Amino acid sequence: MALDELKSAVPDYAKDLKLNLGSVIGNSDLPQQQLWGTVLACAIASRSPKVLSELEPEAKANLSPEAYTAAKSAAAIMAMNNVFYRTRHLLSDPEYGTMRAGLRMNVIGNPGVDKVDFELWSLAVSAINGCGMCLDSHEQVLRKAGVERDTIQEAVKIAAVLQAVGATLDAEATLAG
Repeated sequence: MALDELKSAVPDYAKDLKLNLGSVIGNSDLPQQQLWGTVLACAIASRSPKVLSELEPEAKANLSPEAYTAAKSAAAIMAMNNVFYRTRHLLSDPEYGTMRAGLRMNVIGNPGVDKVDFELWSLAVSAINGCGMCLDSHEQVLRKAGVERDTIQEAVKIAAVLQAVGATLDAEATLAG
């Protein structure tokens, strides 16, 4: 199992990450599609080759082709949106907030899977990329759709753990030369 291989690669000093990795993926209460779509989107967003290469095959095996593509689409579109909207939020000139974005985001309206799943994956990627505006927007859509806070927090925990594991493994690979 790729998850076990990934856990075994985590160094002893990061034992908490190893334990959390097993718990957020191995003991998740999320439905399979939400879980593995979140895992795939966050593995991509983590920018860690090791995290992505270990988790992608299992995600692909647990997702329909449509969900697999949609999770990758969530990571892709949020990579753009998180930079754009985070910048808009951080600029002190409020005029930028009134300007038309002019960026194509069609996949958000028609992701090819349940809109709630896509929103959850987008929220998790936004947590990794640190865009408060996107986090608020996706959280509000999810809450209006009846998604519980526990579900949202579970997706954010997956994002946090995968990001931390990726940073740790990438640092170790660099230090090892």
